[in-house]
Amino acid sequence: MASPALICDTEQWKALQAHVGAIQKTHLRDLMADADRCKAMTAEYEGIFLDYSRQQATGETIDKLLKLAEVAKLKEKIEKMFKGEKINSTENRSVLHVALRAPRDAVINSDGVNVVPEVWSVKDKIKEFSDTFRSGSWVGATGKPLTNVVSVGIGGSFLGPLFVHTALQTDPEAAECAKGRQLRFLANVDPVDVARSIKDLDPETTLVVVVSKTFTTAETMLNARTLKEWIVSSLGPQAVAKHMIAVSTNLKLVKEFGIDPNNAFAFWDWVGGRYSVCSAVGVLPLSLQYGFPIVQKFLEGASSIDNHFYSSSFEKNIPVLLGLLSVWNVSFLGYPARAILPYSQALEKLAPHIQQLSMESNGKGVSIDGIPLPYETGEIDFGEPGTNGQHSFYQLIHQGRVIPCDFIGVVKSQQPVYLKGMSLVHL
Repeated sequence: MASPALICDTEQWKALQAHVGAIQKTHLRDLMADADRCKAMTAEYEGIFLDYSRQQATGETIDKLLKLAEVAKLKEKIEKMFKGEKINSTENRSVLHVALRAPRDAVINSDGVNVVPEVWSVKDKIKEFSDTFRSGSWVGATGKPLTNVVSVGIGGSFLGPLFVHTALQTDPEAAECAKGRQLRFLANVDPVDVARSIKDLDPETTLVVVVSKTFTTAETMLNARTLKEWIVSSLGPQAVAKHMIAVSTNLKLVKEFGIDPNNAFAFWDWVGGRYSVCSAVGVLPLSLQYGFPIVQKFLEGASSIDNHFYSSSFEKNIPVLLGLLSVWNVSFLGYPARAILPYSQALEKLAPHIQQLSMESNGKGVSIDGIPLPYETGEIDFGEPGTNGQHSFYQLIHQGRVIPCDFIGVVKSQQPVYLKGMSLVHL
């Protein structure tokens, strides 16, 4: 049987390879002098504006990349994902994180079953529980309301929720909803992280959320047992059922641990861990801190971008354009890294979240059929909010190595400051 063809064997790939020389001979300042080119290299969707005119590319480059997307059958692959086909061929699973934020009346099938009602059943359960918890009706072993939450998980059970939590902390509406509450995350198996996560917390007023699909993840379960001992030593064994809940599908192990299975919140094997922030993994702890209505706004925003990704033409499709430019930079121009530079401190945990999303997904040296690839794939993602990064690693970007950068600007800060007579203001 003949080996499956690689994308690098196509005429479209070879056309891009032949195009590299012309681009490398052209200075960016000359590209920027072309007003028509700069105007064309933009895309906008619901207040998100993408300007990629400062990429080392021309309109011809984009045309060739779009043709590469066509021969790669990208449109068909997007369709398959949204239809619940098992595009995760190594595990024979659907990839349906889009179902986690779909409207209640949407139809998204996996194995012939619409999963959306099941997703909303879990979200309704989270809303009911978080409303009870936040109202003070849910009390701990000593009768006190619980105001502190420690979420225990690692990888995708930690990075996405932490990113969203950090972004919401300084949003005025979200901050008002979180008054008098604390949400902390425990991921590292190093006991220093345990000490930090429970510093100044009282077991009497603390709820622990254990996030583990199988309830067997080594680091998570060791940390969960450590916090269980912290609760038991102060409040007794019976306190576990009132001070610990779970996000898991293994109800047997949840019960054996001492957590009431009624206080376990499900997610599904068609949710990859790194994409799970919109499942109970993120929605539960964030709802306990901010209330479900705030989190639902986040889910609606994610759903809106899903629709843009699914239905917009590739010429103006922001996720597709960013993905194609990454392929161009890494696999053709040979730039191994990308800097993610948000000019908003609220987005300080975006780069670590994207590191996992991108590098765990694209950290492959073989094709989907297991064939070693003769070209570089995946980029090294790193980043820091501006202006901090400017006083850290920007010098290398300015005068050392070529590193493509995604600058993320915000028109208005969550916390604007205006100083009279100052030329430099906080927007």
